[in-house]
Amino acid sequence: MKRRRTALLSLTALVATGLTALPAAQAGADEVEQLRNGTFDTTTEPWWTTSNVTAELSDGQLCADVPGGTTNRWDATVGQNDLTLVEGETYRFSFSANGAPEGHVVRAIVGLSAAPYDTYFEVSPQLSVSGNAYTYTFTAPVGTTQGQVAFQVGGSADDWRFCMDDVSLLGGVAPEPYEPDTGPRVRVNQVAYLPSGPKNATLVTDATGKLPWQLRDARGKVVAHGWTVPRGTDVSSAQNVHSIDFGSYRKRGSGLTLTVDGETSRPFDIDADVYGQLRLDAAKYYYTQRSGIAIRDDLRPGYARPAGHLDVAPNQGDGAVPCQPGVCDYTLDVTGGWYDAGDHGKYVVNGGISVWELLSTYERALHARTGDPAAFRDRTLAIPESGNRVPDLLDEVRWELEFLLKMQVPEGQPLAGMAHHKIHDEQWTGLPLLPSDDPQKRELHPPSTAATLNLAATAAQAARLYKPYDREFAEKALKAARKAWAAALAHPDRYASESDGIGGGTYADNNVTDEFYWAAAELYLTTGEKEFANRVLNSPVHTADIFGPLGYDWARTAAAARLDLATVPNRLPGRDKVRKSVIKGADGYLATLKSHPYGMPYAPVDNVYDWGSNHQIAHNAVVIATAYDLTGAAKYRDGAVQSMDYLLGRNALNISYVTGYGEVSAQNQHARWYAHQLDPNQPNPPRGTLAGGPNSSIQDPYAQSKLQGCVGQFCYIDDIQSWSTNEHTINWNSALTRLASFVADQG
Repeated sequence: MKRRRTALLSLTALVATGLTALPAAQAGADEVEQLRNGTFDTTTEPWWTTSNVTAELSDGQLCADVPGGTTNRWDATVGQNDLTLVEGETYRFSFSANGAPEGHVVRAIVGLSAAPYDTYFEVSPQLSVSGNAYTYTFTAPVGTTQGQVAFQVGGSADDWRFCMDDVSLLGGVAPEPYEPDTGPRVRVNQVAYLPSGPKNATLVTDATGKLPWQLRDARGKVVAHGWTVPRGTDVSSAQNVHSIDFGSYRKRGSGLTLTVDGETSRPFDIDADVYGQLRLDAAKYYYTQRSGIAIRDDLRPGYARPAGHLDVAPNQGDGAVPCQPGVCDYTLDVTGGWYDAGDHGKYVVNGGISVWELLSTYERALHARTGDPAAFRDRTLAIPESGNRVPDLLDEVRWELEFLLKMQVPEGQPLAGMAHHKIHDEQWTGLPLLPSDDPQKRELHPPSTAATLNLAATAAQAARLYKPYDREFAEKALKAARKAWAAALAHPDRYASESDGIGGGTYADNNVTDEFYWAAAELYLTTGEKEFANRVLNSPVHTADIFGPLGYDWARTAAAARLDLATVPNRLPGRDKVRKSVIKGADGYLATLKSHPYGMPYAPVDNVYDWGSNHQIAHNAVVIATAYDLTGAAKYRDGAVQSMDYLLGRNALNISYVTGYGEVSAQNQHARWYAHQLDPNQPNPPRGTLAGGPNSSIQDPYAQSKLQGCVGQFCYIDDIQSWSTNEHTINWNSALTRLASFVADQG
């Protein structure tokens, strides 16, 4: 998911805001203090506060009385302006702070004091949890004379007292190396290997010759042994590695370990049953993402919360949301749906690809040789609709589908039939913040061709899958799909603005040939009508090579059409070529997997890991899995199954990227209401939540402070502040749901 915020200012933006781009830092620069009066010996000057905060000297500290009843962190602030930052220079930001009562979270930032108020570095420590002295290093992304250090202390229901001392912003310091704890050098799938499936591991070692390995059961008994295969330097991690293949061992067991080169791996099982649970947990994630409904503790113990955005104060609500100024003169009821990620926004294009993938997971079960239609039967997901004789996965997806239908421009309005691109807050909100506590104004953003075609595609797909359970809803969905298709044809080039990223992600996409292809394909598969068949056959995308290194995504939707055309029964002329194109794409991904020392079907150009790389790995594995469904060839089955190893621990960081799975798993995904790292009263993300994963661009300030110069797989940090490497999203979990479902079926 490419989203979000503009973290860095371009030179043009600097000029536009009256700033001057200062020269980049010179090597060997002297350490220089940028702040004035950070020790508060005699005065609080030149520190300022917002008007609702009273500051004074107290025992050599600056202490501020913070009022309760504010909503956002920045509603109460202490800061200092007019700081000079030099582009490319490393700074050490340090301070001591305490609060009464203890436990409050403070957002400390270094950023721009003038519009657009960019943040270059931020942390949100909880005071008195791990001591009261804090030190961080970061590199300034731009040069400015209008820098700012600020402590944002609002968002508390009750009054409290904040005190700080020894505040320093020291320029010219040496960058502080970040060395993640990667544990044992033997990297395995920390969860489970299938008894009859491939079993591979990766050893990080300086050795150039082969080494003996041993597989031990939970009692320490050696049950298999062999020799490693040296692989040289892995470019994705800059490590010298060996491969280990122990696939010949097929007995079930728990607590097994691999020992080689003096290292013992983290434990794992050989068992198939765990993937049936992972399939369900990955899908259960969506219930706690729901908007417009209270989350019940009896269904998700520990995750109960009030309904969000239902026009109950402080929410301004989604029941009658206006457009951005100048966009339209009506309001829409857009309650319901899933929150997209860690924020409170709802986006049609990301909702679209997520709905398609979950519905396709269900549809695969109806047609594939190893599909299990009962896997998501009624009462499997523990949701409010369980017990209504409808498969639970269809019930869960319908919550989002109903929202997508509400985003369609009504009859009698300009652009009727099109879909609004997104709805979210007028401004970004801080962390943590329950949906029910969000006070921001909500806005509909302009309709887009991409959103309209997402609606057409998913509504058409829904029409065929919901028909056996609710004919009226199926007819409603197909009618909306036809209307959206006609509107997209009439307005083929209305694109979301790349600058519309305040308060929510842009999801900009100015090439919608793939969306036209996808929508036509779904309409054809549902109706069988010649008009849509011709649109598919005449699309330039139909014969293009669409299976590139990155994999499909919300902005690259051609694969959604191609995979469904290949697997859903239909009579499209030349369908055999469609199936062969999927197999060819799978062959490419399989070749990548076999050549990769970590055994994954992902090798981005120039080793530049993209935003959400984990779900792209899963998507490439889905293409391989589809080739198995089409051919029955074991190599595709094994390739798709092996791809799961990377996500569950066989990676350079030795971490499972799925919360709650594996001895060491991601726990602190960027989220406003799974924010345990910032607020101990909140939970971590639900079991079965996929983290975004390594992202070479490390756009957020926290990752930039830790990961400068990172190589491929190391461009990740499990911290709630790293929204560019560690967010969770509905489309990433849909990828996990689909892949986990396939692997479970192979058990």
